[in-house]
Amino acid sequence: MSLASTLLGPHSGLLIGLVVGVANFLTVLSVMRALSPKDMLAARARDHARRRSELRAARLALRRSPGAQPLTLAKRLLAGLKLDRGEEARKVSDQLAQAGWRTRDAVALFLTFRLAGPLLVGALAWLLAPAILHIHADLQRMLATAGGIAIGAYLPTLLLRNVIERRRTKIQRALPDALDLFVICAEAGLSLDAAVTRVAREMGAGAPELADELGLTAIELGFLPDRRDALLNLVRRVGSGDVRGLVNTLVQTEKYGTPLAQSLRVLASEFRDTRLMKAEEKAARLPATLTVPMIAFILPPLFVILLGPAILQFLAVGWR
Repeated sequence: MSLASTLLGPHSGLLIGLVVGVANFLTVLSVMRALSPKDMLAARARDHARRRSELRAARLALRRSPGAQPLTLAKRLLAGLKLDRGEEARKVSDQLAQAGWRTRDAVALFLTFRLAGPLLVGALAWLLAPAILHIHADLQRMLATAGGIAIGAYLPTLLLRNVIERRRTKIQRALPDALDLFVICAEAGLSLDAAVTRVAREMGAGAPELADELGLTAIELGFLPDRRDALLNLVRRVGSGDVRGLVNTLVQTEKYGTPLAQSLRVLASEFRDTRLMKAEEKAARLPATLTVPMIAFILPPLFVILLGPAILQFLAVGWR
């Protein structure tokens, strides 16, 4: 008699079979669980829910923080003056989006800065004009204050335009490389959504501005009911003629079903011709541009070198 029969009694065989069956079932269940595909959609949903709760908690903490009080006061001021709505507010929102600032807080801060800029710069001009410009007369001090008010009125707009132009230039410089990647993706058989996503990922290190815009466009292509609106939003956020040409080509491809690779190849050829024409234009402008520096910096030393010895010799003879 075995040890198990001695310990478990007459039903030992049944109990051993039951234990072995449960162990086999658990083993098969663990293997099936390991080999079965994971539910990525559920995992992404859980990640999004966790991220949403974290952002909501951070937003509530930011609203309760002392640093959020000036922003709240600025929003109340703009709402009281009705400056946060209407065509001007939408225009400012588009300009800030072209500069890379897309939040509503950025619109409120910019409008507040533009509203308070003349008063602040004018007050600084009134206080600092006697010390910096050595102005003591009241009329001159008032003129300096008026100049400060004018500068404060136009300074936010000028700074914003400067940021927009620099960002637009960076996007235009990186656009031909992105277009070549679009052609490669289209020839590889990728759809428009997959091509935009892949190009945005590949351009992230070299051109983060263009990659940011293309990434946002890829998200809008998947969520907006009209895909044409997602492409037109790219033009609105960038405001570049080259991007408008790219978007028109993509819209035509989406509407009429023309081959994407062929359309992008033609557009890439046009962009290369445009870049060559701009380079030739700069080269043709170079002689006219160098005329003023040559007259100002080259001719006076040349005259001194050529006429200086003769003048010195004439003066020496006269002194004798």
